[in-house]
Amino acid sequence: MGHLRDLTIDQQVSLLFLALFGLLGLVTIVQFSRTLRDLTPEQQELHERFKRDLRAVWAGAVLFWIAWVLGAVVATLLFGLVCFLTFREFITLTQTRRADHRSLLLAFFFVLPVQFMLAGSEHFDLFTVFIPVYVFFAIPVLSALGNDPMRFLERTAKIQWGIMVCIYGMSHAPALLLIDLPRYQGRGAFLVFYLVVVVAAAQIAQEVATRRLRRRPVARAISRSFSWRAWLIGAGTAALVGALLYWATPFKPIPALVMGFIAGGAGTLGEFVMKALKRDAGVRSWGGKASVTGAVGLLDRVAPLCFAAPVFFHAVRWYFGL
Repeated sequence: MGHLRDLTIDQQVSLLFLALFGLLGLVTIVQFSRTLRDLTPEQQELHERFKRDLRAVWAGAVLFWIAWVLGAVVATLLFGLVCFLTFREFITLTQTRRADHRSLLLAFFFVLPVQFMLAGSEHFDLFTVFIPVYVFFAIPVLSALGNDPMRFLERTAKIQWGIMVCIYGMSHAPALLLIDLPRYQGRGAFLVFYLVVVVAAAQIAQEVATRRLRRRPVARAISRSFSWRAWLIGAGTAALVGALLYWATPFKPIPALVMGFIAGGAGTLGEFVMKALKRDAGVRSWGGKASVTGAVGLLDRVAPLCFAAPVFFHAVRWYFGL
Protein backbone atom coordinates (compact mmCIF):
# COMPACT_ATOMS: atom_id res chain seq x y z
CA MET A 1 0.00 0.00 0.00
CA GLY A 2 2.88 2.32 0.75
CA HIS A 3 4.33 1.69 -2.71
CA LEU A 4 0.95 2.41 -4.32
CA ARG A 5 0.68 5.71 -2.45
CA ASP A 6 4.12 6.69 -3.75
CA LEU A 7 2.88 6.48 -7.34
CA THR A 8 1.61 9.58 -9.12
CA ILE A 9 -2.13 10.09 -9.53
CA ASP A 10 -1.96 9.18 -13.22
CA GLN A 11 -0.03 6.00 -12.41
CA GLN A 12 -2.57 5.03 -9.73
CA VAL A 13 -5.52 5.53 -12.09
CA SER A 14 -3.68 3.66 -14.87
CA LEU A 15 -3.14 0.75 -12.50
CA LEU A 16 -6.85 0.85 -11.65
CA PHE A 17 -7.83 0.49 -15.30
CA LEU A 18 -5.21 -2.22 -15.84
CA ALA A 19 -6.72 -4.25 -13.00
CA LEU A 20 -10.26 -3.58 -14.26
CA PHE A 21 -9.57 -4.68 -17.83
CA GLY A 22 -7.56 -7.66 -16.61
CA LEU A 23 -10.48 -8.82 -14.47
CA LEU A 24 -12.94 -8.33 -17.33
CA GLY A 25 -10.63 -10.25 -19.66
CA LEU A 26 -10.47 -13.15 -17.22
CA VAL A 27 -14.26 -13.21 -16.85
CA THR A 28 -14.66 -13.12 -20.64
CA ILE A 29 -12.33 -16.12 -21.04
CA VAL A 30 -14.27 -18.09 -18.45
CA GLN A 31 -17.56 -17.14 -20.11
CA PHE A 32 -16.26 -18.24 -23.52
CA SER A 33 -15.10 -21.58 -22.12
CA ARG A 34 -18.64 -22.25 -20.90
CA THR A 35 -19.95 -21.95 -24.46
CA LEU A 36 -17.92 -25.04 -25.39
CA ARG A 37 -20.08 -27.22 -23.13
CA ASP A 38 -23.62 -28.46 -23.64
CA LEU A 39 -26.09 -26.37 -21.67
CA THR A 40 -29.70 -26.94 -20.72
CA PRO A 41 -32.27 -24.45 -22.09
CA GLU A 42 -32.42 -22.72 -18.69
CA GLN A 43 -28.63 -22.53 -18.46
CA GLN A 44 -28.52 -21.23 -22.03
CA GLU A 45 -30.95 -18.44 -21.16
CA LEU A 46 -28.88 -17.44 -18.11
CA HIS A 47 -25.74 -17.60 -20.24
CA GLU A 48 -27.20 -15.28 -22.88
CA ARG A 49 -28.32 -12.82 -20.20
CA PHE A 50 -24.87 -12.87 -18.60
CA LYS A 51 -23.25 -12.35 -22.00
CA ARG A 52 -25.39 -9.28 -22.66
CA ASP A 53 -24.56 -7.87 -19.24
CA LEU A 54 -20.86 -8.55 -19.76
CA ARG A 55 -20.92 -6.68 -23.07
CA ALA A 56 -22.55 -3.75 -21.30
CA VAL A 57 -19.85 -3.81 -18.60
CA TRP A 58 -17.12 -3.86 -21.25
CA ALA A 59 -18.73 -0.91 -23.03
CA GLY A 60 -19.03 1.02 -19.78
CA ALA A 61 -15.41 0.28 -18.82
CA VAL A 62 -14.11 1.40 -22.22
CA LEU A 63 -16.18 4.60 -22.10
CA PHE A 64 -14.96 5.24 -18.57
CA TRP A 65 -11.34 4.83 -19.73
CA ILE A 66 -11.85 7.11 -22.74
CA ALA A 67 -13.45 9.72 -20.49
CA TRP A 68 -10.48 9.66 -18.13
CA VAL A 69 -7.89 9.80 -20.92
CA LEU A 70 -9.54 12.72 -22.72
CA GLY A 71 -10.28 14.76 -19.61
CA ALA A 72 -13.17 16.08 -17.55
CA VAL A 73 -14.87 17.91 -20.43
CA VAL A 74 -15.11 14.80 -22.60
CA ALA A 75 -16.16 12.72 -19.57
CA THR A 76 -19.03 15.12 -18.92
CA LEU A 77 -20.07 14.99 -22.58
CA LEU A 78 -20.03 11.18 -22.60
CA PHE A 79 -22.16 10.98 -19.48
CA GLY A 80 -24.46 13.58 -21.03
CA LEU A 81 -24.87 11.39 -24.13
CA VAL A 82 -25.75 8.37 -21.96
CA CYS A 83 -28.20 10.55 -20.09
CA PHE A 84 -29.83 11.70 -23.36
CA LEU A 85 -30.28 8.10 -24.52
CA THR A 86 -31.72 6.90 -21.20
CA PHE A 87 -34.16 9.81 -21.03
CA ARG A 88 -35.23 9.08 -24.60
CA GLU A 89 -35.92 5.46 -23.66
CA PHE A 90 -37.99 6.60 -20.71
CA ILE A 91 -40.06 9.01 -22.82
CA THR A 92 -40.68 6.50 -25.63
CA LEU A 93 -42.60 4.32 -23.18
CA THR A 94 -44.41 7.18 -21.45
CA GLN A 95 -47.75 8.46 -22.68
CA THR A 96 -47.48 12.13 -23.66
CA ARG A 97 -49.64 14.50 -25.66
CA ARG A 98 -48.99 17.37 -28.03
CA ALA A 99 -49.32 19.83 -25.15
CA ASP A 100 -46.25 18.24 -23.53
CA HIS A 101 -43.92 19.01 -26.44
CA ARG A 102 -42.77 22.30 -24.92
CA SER A 103 -41.81 20.56 -21.70
CA LEU A 104 -39.98 17.79 -23.54
CA LEU A 105 -38.05 20.27 -25.69
CA LEU A 106 -37.07 22.13 -22.53
CA ALA A 107 -35.92 18.89 -20.89
CA PHE A 108 -33.88 17.58 -23.82
CA PHE A 109 -32.31 20.76 -25.15
CA PHE A 110 -32.07 23.06 -22.13
CA VAL A 111 -32.31 21.22 -18.82
CA LEU A 112 -29.96 18.37 -19.80
CA PRO A 113 -27.09 20.51 -21.18
CA VAL A 114 -27.39 23.12 -18.41
CA GLN A 115 -27.31 20.44 -15.69
CA PHE A 116 -24.14 18.91 -17.13
CA MET A 117 -22.59 22.35 -17.66
CA LEU A 118 -23.15 23.07 -13.98
CA ALA A 119 -21.52 19.75 -13.09
CA GLY A 120 -18.57 20.34 -15.42
CA SER A 121 -18.02 23.88 -14.10
CA GLU A 122 -18.22 22.61 -10.49
CA HIS A 123 -21.06 24.97 -9.50
CA PHE A 124 -22.33 22.29 -7.15
CA ASP A 125 -24.62 24.50 -5.06
CA LEU A 126 -26.71 25.46 -8.10
CA PHE A 127 -26.19 22.01 -9.62
CA THR A 128 -27.98 20.34 -6.69
CA VAL A 129 -31.08 22.58 -6.77
CA PHE A 130 -31.47 23.50 -10.44
CA ILE A 131 -33.73 20.54 -11.34
CA PRO A 132 -35.48 19.84 -7.99
CA VAL A 133 -36.47 23.52 -7.60
CA TYR A 134 -36.45 25.57 -10.79
CA VAL A 135 -37.17 22.86 -13.38
CA PHE A 136 -39.75 21.22 -11.11
CA PHE A 137 -41.90 24.36 -11.29
CA ALA A 138 -41.10 25.25 -14.92
CA ILE A 139 -42.30 21.94 -16.39
CA PRO A 140 -45.98 22.20 -15.27
CA VAL A 141 -46.11 25.86 -16.37
CA LEU A 142 -45.07 24.93 -19.91
CA SER A 143 -47.44 21.97 -19.97
CA ALA A 144 -50.32 24.18 -18.80
CA LEU A 145 -49.58 26.63 -21.62
CA GLY A 146 -50.34 23.73 -23.97
CA ASN A 147 -54.05 24.17 -23.10
CA ASP A 148 -54.73 20.47 -22.52
CA PRO A 149 -56.04 19.49 -19.05
CA MET A 150 -56.52 15.78 -19.86
CA ARG A 151 -54.46 13.70 -17.36
CA PHE A 152 -52.45 16.86 -16.71
CA LEU A 153 -51.09 15.80 -13.31
CA GLU A 154 -50.18 12.31 -14.54
CA ARG A 155 -48.41 13.58 -17.66
CA THR A 156 -46.51 16.28 -15.80
CA ALA A 157 -45.44 13.94 -13.02
CA LYS A 158 -44.09 11.40 -15.51
CA ILE A 159 -41.95 14.02 -17.24
CA GLN A 160 -40.69 15.37 -13.92
CA TRP A 161 -39.91 11.86 -12.74
CA GLY A 162 -38.00 11.05 -15.94
CA ILE A 163 -35.95 14.24 -15.58
CA MET A 164 -35.12 13.44 -11.96
CA VAL A 165 -34.02 9.85 -12.62
CA CYS A 166 -32.42 10.07 -16.06
CA ILE A 167 -30.90 13.58 -15.94
CA TYR A 168 -30.53 14.61 -12.31
CA GLY A 169 -29.46 11.17 -11.09
CA MET A 170 -27.01 10.40 -13.89
CA SER A 171 -25.42 13.86 -13.79
CA HIS A 172 -23.98 13.07 -10.35
CA ALA A 173 -21.60 10.49 -11.84
CA PRO A 174 -19.40 13.05 -13.67
CA ALA A 175 -19.77 15.34 -10.66
CA LEU A 176 -17.93 12.69 -8.61
CA LEU A 177 -15.02 12.95 -11.07
CA LEU A 178 -14.72 16.67 -10.33
CA ILE A 179 -15.55 16.93 -6.64
CA ASP A 180 -12.70 18.56 -4.73
CA LEU A 181 -12.03 16.62 -1.51
CA PRO A 182 -9.27 17.20 1.04
CA ARG A 183 -6.03 15.39 0.07
CA TYR A 184 -7.91 13.63 -2.75
CA GLN A 185 -7.49 16.00 -5.69
CA GLY A 186 -7.41 14.36 -9.11
CA ARG A 187 -8.63 10.96 -7.87
CA GLY A 188 -12.32 11.29 -8.77
CA ALA A 189 -12.05 8.26 -11.05
CA PHE A 190 -11.51 6.11 -7.95
CA LEU A 191 -14.77 7.39 -6.43
CA VAL A 192 -16.72 6.53 -9.59
CA PHE A 193 -15.04 3.11 -9.67
CA TYR A 194 -15.93 2.56 -6.01
CA LEU A 195 -19.56 3.54 -6.63
CA VAL A 196 -19.98 1.27 -9.67
CA VAL A 197 -18.37 -1.72 -7.95
CA VAL A 198 -20.44 -1.52 -4.74
CA VAL A 199 -23.69 -1.02 -6.69
CA ALA A 200 -22.86 -4.00 -8.93
CA ALA A 201 -21.93 -6.11 -5.89
CA ALA A 202 -25.27 -5.28 -4.25
CA GLN A 203 -27.21 -6.27 -7.37
CA ILE A 204 -25.36 -9.55 -7.85
CA ALA A 205 -25.63 -10.51 -4.17
CA GLN A 206 -29.34 -9.67 -4.08
CA GLU A 207 -30.02 -11.73 -7.21
CA VAL A 208 -28.11 -14.72 -5.82
CA ALA A 209 -29.90 -14.43 -2.47
CA THR A 210 -33.25 -14.23 -4.26
CA ARG A 211 -32.55 -17.47 -6.13
CA ARG A 212 -31.31 -19.40 -3.10
CA LEU A 213 -33.45 -18.12 -0.22
CA ARG A 214 -37.11 -18.68 0.39
CA ARG A 215 -38.77 -15.63 -1.11
CA ARG A 216 -41.22 -13.40 0.72
CA PRO A 217 -41.85 -10.62 -1.78
CA VAL A 218 -42.92 -7.34 -0.23
CA ALA A 219 -44.70 -6.14 -3.38
CA ARG A 220 -45.75 -9.18 -5.39
CA ALA A 221 -47.57 -7.17 -8.08
CA ILE A 222 -44.35 -5.28 -8.86
CA SER A 223 -41.63 -7.88 -8.29
CA ARG A 224 -41.84 -11.48 -7.14
CA SER A 225 -38.11 -11.49 -6.38
CA PHE A 226 -37.67 -8.42 -4.17
CA SER A 227 -37.64 -9.15 -0.45
CA TRP A 228 -36.16 -7.34 2.53
CA ARG A 229 -33.88 -10.26 3.35
CA ALA A 230 -32.42 -10.28 -0.14
CA TRP A 231 -32.10 -6.48 -0.06
CA LEU A 232 -30.22 -6.60 3.26
CA ILE A 233 -27.88 -9.27 1.90
CA GLY A 234 -27.22 -7.14 -1.18
CA ALA A 235 -26.63 -3.94 0.80
CA GLY A 236 -24.50 -5.85 3.34
CA THR A 237 -22.36 -7.28 0.54
CA ALA A 238 -21.93 -3.79 -0.88
CA ALA A 239 -20.84 -2.60 2.57
CA LEU A 240 -18.19 -5.33 2.84
CA VAL A 241 -16.92 -4.66 -0.67
CA GLY A 242 -16.85 -0.94 0.13
CA ALA A 243 -14.79 -1.56 3.25
CA LEU A 244 -12.32 -3.68 1.25
CA LEU A 245 -11.98 -0.85 -1.27
CA TYR A 246 -11.39 1.85 1.33
CA TRP A 247 -7.83 2.32 -0.01
CA ALA A 248 -9.30 3.70 -3.25
CA THR A 249 -11.38 6.32 -1.42
CA PRO A 250 -10.79 9.25 0.92
CA PHE A 251 -12.52 7.25 3.70
CA LYS A 252 -11.25 5.05 6.48
CA PRO A 253 -12.55 1.44 6.61
CA ILE A 254 -15.66 2.07 8.77
CA PRO A 255 -16.91 5.13 6.81
CA ALA A 256 -16.15 3.24 3.58
CA LEU A 257 -18.31 0.35 4.86
CA VAL A 258 -21.20 2.73 5.64
CA MET A 259 -20.88 4.48 2.28
CA GLY A 260 -20.94 1.10 0.52
CA PHE A 261 -24.12 0.14 2.35
CA ILE A 262 -25.78 3.45 1.45
CA ALA A 263 -24.81 3.32 -2.24
CA GLY A 264 -25.55 -0.39 -2.69
CA GLY A 265 -28.88 -0.18 -0.88
CA ALA A 266 -29.95 2.88 -2.87
CA GLY A 267 -29.03 1.21 -6.16
CA THR A 268 -31.06 -1.95 -5.54
CA LEU A 269 -34.03 0.09 -4.33
CA GLY A 270 -33.75 2.12 -7.51
CA GLU A 271 -33.91 -1.03 -9.61
CA PHE A 272 -37.03 -2.06 -7.68
CA VAL A 273 -38.68 1.30 -8.39
CA MET A 274 -37.86 1.00 -12.08
CA LYS A 275 -39.63 -2.36 -12.12
CA ALA A 276 -42.75 -0.58 -10.89
CA LEU A 277 -42.43 1.96 -13.68
CA LYS A 278 -42.03 -0.85 -16.24
CA ARG A 279 -45.15 -2.57 -14.91
CA ASP A 280 -47.01 0.71 -15.30
CA ALA A 281 -45.74 1.04 -18.89
CA GLY A 282 -46.74 -2.57 -19.61
CA VAL A 283 -43.28 -3.80 -20.64
CA ARG A 284 -40.80 -6.31 -19.23
CA SER A 285 -37.73 -4.24 -20.10
CA TRP A 286 -37.02 -0.75 -21.40
CA GLY A 287 -35.39 -2.20 -24.50
CA GLY A 288 -34.49 -5.47 -26.17
CA LYS A 289 -37.01 -7.83 -27.75
CA ALA A 290 -39.94 -6.43 -25.77
CA SER A 291 -39.46 -2.93 -27.13
CA VAL A 292 -40.87 -1.57 -30.37
CA THR A 293 -39.76 2.00 -29.70
CA GLY A 294 -36.14 1.77 -30.73
CA ALA A 295 -34.91 1.61 -27.14
CA VAL A 296 -31.87 -0.55 -26.49
CA GLY A 297 -32.33 -1.34 -22.81
CA LEU A 298 -29.72 1.14 -21.60
CA LEU A 299 -32.00 2.42 -18.84
CA ASP A 300 -32.29 -1.09 -17.39
CA ARG A 301 -28.53 -1.19 -16.93
CA VAL A 302 -27.93 2.30 -15.55
CA ALA A 303 -31.10 2.72 -13.44
CA PRO A 304 -29.41 1.54 -10.19
CA LEU A 305 -26.59 4.03 -10.81
CA CYS A 306 -29.12 6.82 -11.44
CA PHE A 307 -30.47 6.27 -7.92
CA ALA A 308 -27.20 5.52 -6.17
CA ALA A 309 -25.08 8.35 -7.66
CA PRO A 310 -26.96 11.34 -6.14
CA VAL A 311 -27.35 9.61 -2.77
CA PHE A 312 -23.63 8.75 -2.69
CA PHE A 313 -22.56 12.18 -3.96
CA HIS A 314 -24.47 14.08 -1.28
CA ALA A 315 -23.39 11.60 1.41
CA VAL A 316 -19.76 12.31 0.46
CA ARG A 317 -20.31 16.07 0.56
CA TRP A 318 -22.07 15.81 3.91
CA TYR A 319 -19.29 13.65 5.35
CA PHE A 320 -16.63 16.22 4.43
CA GLY A 321 -18.82 19.22 5.28
CA LEU A 322 -18.77 20.65 1.75
